[in-house]
This record gives sequence, structure tokens and C-alpha cells, in this order.
Amino acid sequence: MSKLKAALRATAAALVLAGVNAMAPQAVAVDGPVVQVASDADAVTKAIARTAPEATAAAANVCGADYTLSKGIPLPLGTDPSLRLGTLFAYENGGNGCVILDNNYGSAQYMYLKVCKVGGTSCDTDTGNFSSYAGPVYVNSFACAPVTAKMGKSSSSLYIDYKSDRVFPCG
Repeated sequence: MSKLKAALRATAAALVLAGVNAMAPQAVAVDGPVVQVASDADAVTKAIARTAPEATAAAANVCGADYTLSKGIPLPLGTDPSLRLGTLFAYENGGNGCVILDNNYGSAQYMYLKVCKVGGTSCDTDTGNFSSYAGPVYVNSFACAPVTAKMGKSSSSLYIDYKSDRVFPCG
């Protein structure tokens, strides 16, 4: 990972923590983090936002201001959301999309995240060994954007190998 990327990740994490610490403890305990969830988000996405508000808010903060949670996917697919090893978060803000692969494993893992514009053109990736998350990866023209998310001990030893033709709603 480049020094700039490491510095950006550390700065983002510090800003999130500073924001939480600046609030009154009662406000954190009572209100908790608030993330806007898209009105057309599916039941799984809404459940993740409700049961893991800190992780959902932290990922939204990494994307930037005014991003709305569009999709939350517990990975590997078919895993009980409470036992997930990773979570793919897709956020939108106007015509822009932002995707984060959250590491729920508990220690640094090989992670790979790729998002493309419609039709699979103009792809951006983030890859490396991360303890918190891969991304953010941004895309405009994000409706039906193809996404690939991988996570494991190494690039050849994966326990998450997810690929979808779209992470954002089409239409």
C-alpha cells in the first residue's frame, strides 16, 4: 500500500474517532451513528444498517459527506449476516457511487475490490492486505455497475470471491 493511501486511511479513521469523541457520551449511547439508507434498499441492507450502525457509519464517512447506503451485502453469500467475514457496502450521492469492502474477519487479510462503469468499462480497483477495509472505490454512471470483491489469506486462498453484474440498482 502506498504511503499516501496509508496516510489517507489513518486520517479517515482518526476523523471518525475524533467525531465520536467530540460528542457527549450520552448522545453516542442514545442516538448512535446515523446513516441515510435509500428508500428502495432491500431488507438485508436495512438490517445491516440497523444491527451494525457503527460499521455502516464508518464506511459512509470514508466515502465522504452526504452518501446514502444503497446496498449492504454480507459475504460470503449465504452466510448468516451476524457471522459474515466481510461486508460489501455500496453508497450513492447524486450521480456518484462509492463502494467499500469492510473486513469483519478481525485481522489483516488480502482484499481486492473492483468497480466498473456500466458495461464493464473504466474500472477502478483497490487491493492489498487490509485490517479494516478495501476502498473506497468511486464510480460515476453507477447504475448497474459491475463489482468484484475478494478476501482471503492470500490472492490464491480466498474465502470471499464475489462478483456481480451490478451492485447499484439498475434503472
